[in-house]
Amino acid sequence: MRVLIASVTYYPDVNGASYFTHRLAYYLKKKGHEVMVIAPSRTMRHGVTYHNDVPAFGVRSYPVLMYEGFRVAPPLFTKRAIKKVIRDFNPDVIHMQSHFLICKQVVGLAKEMNIPIVGTNHFMPENLVHYLPAPRYIKEVAKNIGWKQFKKTYEKLDLVTTPTQTAADLTKKSGLSQAILPLSNGIDMERFRPENDGEHLGGKYSLPQKPILLYVGRLDKEKNVDKVLQALTLVPQNVDFHFAVAGKGAEKEHLEKLSEKLGLTEKVTFLGFVPDEDLPGLYSLSSCFIIAGIAELQCLVAMEAMASGLPVIGVRAVALPELIHHGENGFLFELDDKKGLAKYIEEMFSNDALRQQMSRKSLEIVEKHDIRKIIGQFESIYALAIKNNEKNN
Repeated sequence: MRVLIASVTYYPDVNGASYFTHRLAYYLKKKGHEVMVIAPSRTMRHGVTYHNDVPAFGVRSYPVLMYEGFRVAPPLFTKRAIKKVIRDFNPDVIHMQSHFLICKQVVGLAKEMNIPIVGTNHFMPENLVHYLPAPRYIKEVAKNIGWKQFKKTYEKLDLVTTPTQTAADLTKKSGLSQAILPLSNGIDMERFRPENDGEHLGGKYSLPQKPILLYVGRLDKEKNVDKVLQALTLVPQNVDFHFAVAGKGAEKEHLEKLSEKLGLTEKVTFLGFVPDEDLPGLYSLSSCFIIAGIAELQCLVAMEAMASGLPVIGVRAVALPELIHHGENGFLFELDDKKGLAKYIEEMFSNDALRQQMSRKSLEIVEKHDIRKIIGQFESIYALAIKNNEKNN
């Protein structure tokens, strides 16, 4: 099968949609399919690059100043280049990851060229409106406009998936008439596993020899790492643990200053960007994972942590309760309940037996998200889209 994947974010961008896209491309290719990716280039020129031996046609793009590392490819003067890539690759099916810019153009061209097209929704307006310097009611208007623009593109697709049932329910509110299939982003359970060795990373990242509470991800407003830092000040001093923060983003400098202001310098280490090759070991070095993001349609890093055998403390928001079963493989806290969060951190690091029990439950819950099972399901969806397209023509 020849599969063309279109996305507005791709490796080395640090976000869930980027990770899903390059992992999907890699595992499809590993199963013998021919795969091509269309995404913004890293420069102001068109060009082909390779990641994991998968070719990606980069559409000329420009940096977005308010969002470090993210690039945007305006539609002006790009349609001809994108059309040539599609015609030359001649895909059996197209799988798009967004309704913005490049992907919107790809949808129009797919319809014009009669190519079946499916889409996965990673979109939540909350991930974008944080950056609007506007009152709350203006942000609500912006969210509604965002969903309307989403619908205009996705209603043209043959099939739509999204990572969780929660995400499917949210997506239905956009007014889409199609059935929306909940289908996990998947996790590589051979790569992320409890048996990984991460001891050597303690020295590399200057981490103390203490139980580690780990966060991995973007350091942006909606991730609420500041709430975690504030809660740490309420955890009794005799609870032995260290908070490791892996990632970069617009909030990094602010969070470092906040940590210093709160007197947490000895309790917190900001690791910066952690390369892919270190992530499995970093999870295995840790004792518990924490996530406070309020716009998670699934949360790949939480699944990586669970596959590594970690219990998870997470905010009770959006789709996180589908992964974190309160009292079983971790705890769920209310976003503004700093005392409650501090209590769960204290309980997690004061009870080794509980932590081990929750570790086993994390492995049990995440097993159904094994990427090898998920790729098979996407293959079935592609085959269905192709069959339906042939039947209708």
